[in-house]
Amino acid sequence: MPVLILSYILNYLDRNNVGFAGLTMNQAIGLTAAQLGFGAGVFFAGYCLLEIPSNLVLYRVGARVWLSRIMISWGLVSAATAFAVGPNSFYAMRLLLGAAEAGFFPGVAFYLSTWFPAHYRTRMIAWFMVAIPVSSVIGGPISGWLLNMDGRGGLQGWQWMFIIEGLPAVVIGLSLLWVLADRPEDVDWLTDDERRIVHERLAAEHRPREVRHLSVALRDARVIILALIQFGFLVGSYGIGVFLPLILQEGKLSNVEVGFVSSGCYLIAVIGMIVWARYVERGSSKVINLGAACVLSACGFLGAIVFEANFWVSVLWMAVALTGVNGARAIFWTIPPRFLTGMAAAGGLAFINSIGTAGGFVGPNVFGWLRDYTGSYSSGMLAMSGFLVLSAVLAWSLRRYAPGE
Repeated sequence: MPVLILSYILNYLDRNNVGFAGLTMNQAIGLTAAQLGFGAGVFFAGYCLLEIPSNLVLYRVGARVWLSRIMISWGLVSAATAFAVGPNSFYAMRLLLGAAEAGFFPGVAFYLSTWFPAHYRTRMIAWFMVAIPVSSVIGGPISGWLLNMDGRGGLQGWQWMFIIEGLPAVVIGLSLLWVLADRPEDVDWLTDDERRIVHERLAAEHRPREVRHLSVALRDARVIILALIQFGFLVGSYGIGVFLPLILQEGKLSNVEVGFVSSGCYLIAVIGMIVWARYVERGSSKVINLGAACVLSACGFLGAIVFEANFWVSVLWMAVALTGVNGARAIFWTIPPRFLTGMAAAGGLAFINSIGTAGGFVGPNVFGWLRDYTGSYSSGMLAMSGFLVLSAVLAWSLRRYAPGE
């Protein structure tokens, strides 16, 4: 778990540091807010296109080799983004980054489902997904500081940021070849009895209306609804994730101050995410709490708009929005493994994630376009709120198809 959590921290750091880069890169290579949003979002074109093929390869060759390949390639592409010279080259690097990362998260979700029984899975997935807000807690101050490295070695600060934050993924990716094992049966730190217990617990799991075949999974109403739920809350997540540094800059903060304030918002989200996951693990309904988390996030965006005149109160409401959307992430990914197994799990999880993460393309694009069109970030936050309300409605409708969740 520690190396997977570290890997996911680097994953989101390299995916979302474009928001901090935009503080100085926009002017350096001539990007508008809409172009930054499009570049941030086009990442998901390559990501979604290759998500299912990537996870099917992982199912065939094993998590150890394939997750290592994913990390090495995304680290190299992320670092190379430092050499973008204009909008088109920036778009190209983001598209390649998405293609390189495709399959990482659903691959890990599938991998964890082969190691942890359902009773522990909520906790393990929550700890894994806490890497998302933690990446911003850590990455905010680091990115803000790296932006001040202008002139070192003939490079600008935003270029150093991409290089220094991208290359560690290559190192960790290489280490996975030695650290990970594909199955509990392959490790020497479990006794024979412990291996048997894990195998028996996993085999004995009750899975309501279990689906084993990929073709059936892709037609399952639960899979389609889950994909749409994730689409909605990821529109909000990536919309605010990319533009939060630029919103904070409106408060006349320095780059380093923007980093620390952003970090504080995500720290609140980390605490809320862990507490909420522990509450759900004790037996509370997953789909009801998933809907509630989406509603909380929508209320956070609306609160930030209502109190826009008071900068710090508005920031606090944005922290509420981040808490809700990250809580939704942690709860969401405990639901699909309850009924998807085998090849259906590998392909079904990838399908849900590929459709859902298309929200990562829509969110920044809508946010950036509305900022340029209206001259205000409030319209973007209002749109994010609407998508989250739709996700909440879909989450609660899921009770009809998954009454035990």
